[in-house]
Amino acid sequence: MSNTHYNAGTLTYTKPALIALFAWLLWGDFCIVLVDVVVPAVLPLKLKELEAPNWAIGLIMSTLPGILNMTICPWVSYKSDRLRSRWGRRIPFILFTLPFLSASLLMIGWSEETSHWLHANIGFLQSFAPATVTIVLLGFFMFAFRFFDMFVGSVFHCLFNDTVPAEFIGRFMGLFRIVGTAAGAFFNMFIFKYSEIHMREIFTGVALLYMVVVGLMCLRVKEGEYPPIEEEEGSKSGLIAGIKNYGKESFSHSFYWLSYLNHACAVMAAGSSLFMVFFYKEMGLNLEQIGWLAGLGGVAGVAATIFAATFVDRWHPMRILTYLAIFSAVTGFVNWVWVPVTLPGHMFFWLGLGTTITAAFSTAMFGVSSYTTLMRIYPKSRYAQLCSARAMVVSLASIAAGFAAGIFLDSLKPLWPGTDHFYRLIFLWAWPFSILSAVFKVMLYRRWMRMGGDEHFSAPAPWSPSGSEEVPAGKPMLLSSRLTRISLNLFTWGFGVTLLLTPVFWFIMHQHGLAEASRWYLLGFVPAMAVLTYLWLRLARAVRSDVDLLVAGGKPRMGIPHYGILMVLGIQSLVAFPIYWMQIFWTSELDMQRELLFFAGAKILSSAAILVFVQVLRWVERPVTTETDSALSEANS
Repeated sequence: MSNTHYNAGTLTYTKPALIALFAWLLWGDFCIVLVDVVVPAVLPLKLKELEAPNWAIGLIMSTLPGILNMTICPWVSYKSDRLRSRWGRRIPFILFTLPFLSASLLMIGWSEETSHWLHANIGFLQSFAPATVTIVLLGFFMFAFRFFDMFVGSVFHCLFNDTVPAEFIGRFMGLFRIVGTAAGAFFNMFIFKYSEIHMREIFTGVALLYMVVVGLMCLRVKEGEYPPIEEEEGSKSGLIAGIKNYGKESFSHSFYWLSYLNHACAVMAAGSSLFMVFFYKEMGLNLEQIGWLAGLGGVAGVAATIFAATFVDRWHPMRILTYLAIFSAVTGFVNWVWVPVTLPGHMFFWLGLGTTITAAFSTAMFGVSSYTTLMRIYPKSRYAQLCSARAMVVSLASIAAGFAAGIFLDSLKPLWPGTDHFYRLIFLWAWPFSILSAVFKVMLYRRWMRMGGDEHFSAPAPWSPSGSEEVPAGKPMLLSSRLTRISLNLFTWGFGVTLLLTPVFWFIMHQHGLAEASRWYLLGFVPAMAVLTYLWLRLARAVRSDVDLLVAGGKPRMGIPHYGILMVLGIQSLVAFPIYWMQIFWTSELDMQRELLFFAGAKILSSAAILVFVQVLRWVERPVTTETDSALSEANS
C-alpha cells in the first residue's frame, strides 16, 4: 500500500482517507443540489396552479431570497472566516441549521393542507380566498427555507477550499459538478413529471434525505486547525468595527468589484429562468417531456464533465469563463426564432434535446470553472468573506431579477390575450444582461492579465501591508500554432458544409413543392452565407498571420485567441449541423415555408455571430503591460 500523504492546511490524508473525504462531501453535495433543484422547479408550478401572477412568483422565488442573501450571507461568511471551534469554522453553520432547514422543506410540501386547516379554523382568514392563503403560506415557508439555506450556501463551498488538498481541487470540482448534475438529472427524469400531483411526497422525501445525509456529512468531515485571529482584528470585534473592516477589505478594490458586477448581471439575465417551464409548455411539451429534456441534458453534462474537468486548470478557468461569456453575449438572441415559429411538440423536444447535448461540453466547462475561478483569484484568508461580498452585490440583482422579469412578462401578456405566447419573448429579458455580464467579465480578465495572469497573479489584499496575497499559481498560456490552425479550420468546415449542402436543401424544398421557399433560399440565404464565408476566411487568415508573426519573433497586429475554447465551440458548431438539417427537413415535410425561411435566417445570424465572437477575442487578447512592469518603469524613471 502506498504511504503517500496529502495535506490541506493542518489536515493530512492517506489515499483511503482522501477518498472518504470526497465521498462524504459529494454525498452532501448531492442532497444540497437536489434541494436547490426541487424547490425552484416545483414551486412555480404550484404557484401558477393557484393563479398567482408572474410578479408574485418572481417575488417569492427571487426577490425575498435575494434580500436574505444580501443580509445573511455576509454575516455568516465574515463570522465563519474568523470562527475557531472544535467543530471547525464552516461545519457549525451547516449542522446547527440542519433541523430548521429540513422542517421548512417539510412545511412547503404540506402547505396546502396547512392552509386549509388555518382557513377553516381562524376566523379572519375566511375573508380571503383559500388560494390566497396558500400562496401567502408558501411565501412564508419559502422565506424560512431560504433563511436557513443561506447559512449552508455561505460556507459549503468554502469547506472544499479548507479541506481538499490544492493539487486535487480541480478534479474535486469536476466530481462536484458531476454529482450536482446527476442530482438534477435524477430529479428531472424520474420525479419532475409528478410535481403537480405529488408535491407533498416530493418535499417530504427530500427533507428527510437532506436531514440524514447532510447530518452524517457534518459528523464525518473534519476541519483542521486555522491560524489564530490577528490581535488587532480580534480587538475590533464590535458590530460597527466589524462592518467597517468588512467593507474596507471587501469593497475597496476595483478588481473585486468587477468580479461582483459581472456575476450580478448574469443573475439578472437568469431572472427569466423561473419562467422557462411555462415557455416549454407553450411550445407544446408536457411535464414528462420537460423533465426528460432536462434530465438527458444532465446525463450528457455528466459525461462531458468527466472530460471537461481535465482542461480547466490547463486553460485556466478565468479564460474559459470569459470566452464563454462573450459567446453567450453574441449568440443570446438565438431563441428569437421561436417567436414566429411553432412546431409540433415532439419535434421541438428533439430539437431542444439536440441543442442541449451539443452544448453539453461547453456548459460543463462553464460549470466546473465557476467556483474554480474564485479559488484562483480570491485569497484563502478572506475567501468566504469575499464570496459573501460578491453574494451581497449579486443579491441586489437577485432581489430585482425575478420580480422585474415577472413584471416584464406580465406587460407583454396583453399582446396575446388568452394565450401564453408572450413566454416566447423570455430571451429579450436575458440577452441585454448577458451582454453587460460579458463586458464586466472582459474588464476583469484584462485586469487579471495586467496583474500577472496565468503564472504570476497575486490577489489584491487591502488588509495586508504588501497590498497583495499569493494564490495558487497556474500554468502559462502556451501558444500552439498547429492547434490554433485546427480550431480555425473547424469553423471553416462549418461554413463550407453549409454552402456545399445548399443544393441538397434546395432539392428537398423543390421535392415538397415549396416554390416560394426554394426561391428565397437561393436569392437570400445562399448569397448571405457566401459573403459570411468570405469574411470568415479573411478573419481566419488574419489570425494565422498573427500566429506566424509571433512564432517568427515579431509583434502580432491583434491578440491571438486561445485555441482551447475555439476548438470546443468549433466542434460544437459542426456537431450541431444536423439540428439545422432537421429544421429544414421537418418544415419542408410539413409545408411550413415561412418557418423554413425563419430557420434559414437564424442560421445566417448565428454564423455572423461566430465572426463577431472571434474578432472580439482578438481584441480581448491584446498584449498588456503588467502592473508590476509599470511600477518598475516608474521607479526607474
